Amino acid sequence: MYREMTLSGWGRVRSGNALVARPERVRDVYRLFETAGGRQICARGAGRSYGDCGLNSGGILAHTERLARILSFNEQSGEIACEPGVTFERLLRVFVPLGWLVPVSPGTAFATIGGAVGNDVHGKNHEHTGSFGQHILEMDVMTPDGSTHTIGPRRRPEWFRATVGGIGLTGVLTRIVFRMMRVPGPCVLVTRKRVDDLDSLFSGLENAGGAAYSVAWIDALARGKFRGRGILETADPLAGAHGMARKPGPAIAMDFPNFALNRLSVAAFNAVYFHKASPIGRTAPCHYGDFLYPLDRIGNWNRIYGRRGFHQFQCVVPYTEGFRAISSLLEEIAARGAASFLAVLKRMGPQRAGYLSFPMDGYTLAVDFPNQAGTAALHSRLARVVTDHGGRNYLAKDALLSRGDFERMYPELHSFRDAAAQMDPDGQMGSDIDRRLGIRQR
Repeated sequence: MYREMTLSGWGRVRSGNALVARPERVRDVYRLFETAGGRQICARGAGRSYGDCGLNSGGILAHTERLARILSFNEQSGEIACEPGVTFERLLRVFVPLGWLVPVSPGTAFATIGGAVGNDVHGKNHEHTGSFGQHILEMDVMTPDGSTHTIGPRRRPEWFRATVGGIGLTGVLTRIVFRMMRVPGPCVLVTRKRVDDLDSLFSGLENAGGAAYSVAWIDALARGKFRGRGILETADPLAGAHGMARKPGPAIAMDFPNFALNRLSVAAFNAVYFHKASPIGRTAPCHYGDFLYPLDRIGNWNRIYGRRGFHQFQCVVPYTEGFRAISSLLEEIAARGAASFLAVLKRMGPQRAGYLSFPMDGYTLAVDFPNQAGTAALHSRLARVVTDHGGRNYLAKDALLSRGDFERMYPELHSFRDAAAQMDPDGQMGSDIDRRLGIRQR
């Protein structure tokens, strides 16, 4: 039933040894709780969380890859029921040709629907569409006493709000029901435009409010009058274009050497990438798969950062503090010469479904850093900027946040703890991130 394994997060900076089970039916989940023998249990999807959300050192990991059935689909309403191991990639492949799309999607199609619930994921359309949890109609969660509970926004709402965004600390999901979104074709019409500084980038994102999707890439190493220069992308659903297929990409066959990513090499890449975009804008159709999941085209792209792995720092700050906070973060990053070719800025709306959900009405910045000397100290300084401006970090991407900063960032933590204690009074659910941050405070 169990296999002892050492697994890591997608960033490859955190790993843990656990007993791994692969339940195939709901009854197998029940047996996991029944035979746990005092060990804590954590569900794990595709392992695409960057840090330690999906790790449970010394405990049991319930890997959901075999709990991956589409249970039902209503062709009139778009209502779908599925098990937690179903991936966004599968839903894209099956339903986009039929004119349906998952309404909210994270940056990789290889993530699971269970993971989307546990992290209340957001996408490039959060400003208009909200977080994934807001599209859930109901779901079944098995708590450690072996009972299955159907919960939703109006059915045990406290339990629902603790489970959505609760990174698997209330029980194991066995069924999720949500509503898909109609689309007129398999593509979006994307406009990419080069902008020369942070003021222009912020103005471009604000003026892009009418677009269904908007996102900006930033040259995080640019300084002075070029600070915040980047490429703005906006997109809207495109009717027709049914013959367009996704573009294949390369695969990274080996870990890059640790010296490959340094300030000079990344600055050169960023300059070339920036100048390839048109200053007046260029518009072209793009398949949903390529637009929503650009890094998925590169197999094993996390190996670019070498064996040491990488950290991603993702935060959100309120609109009232947005420009000042993002400016300060970029200044800190550039001053330290932190090599990052992946820095993304998006606008978010106020919508969030859970007590520990990440989104808030503001700007979100995500930046990758190679795992090297000084990265943890830089992360701490950046987190202080975020807390000083009333923002928070994204737990799905985190491996370095302190307990103090976590508690300051999530004001509804007490509500989560109360609901989680009702669902799991003996503390049988657990994970490495729970123990690191003291989320359940047992």
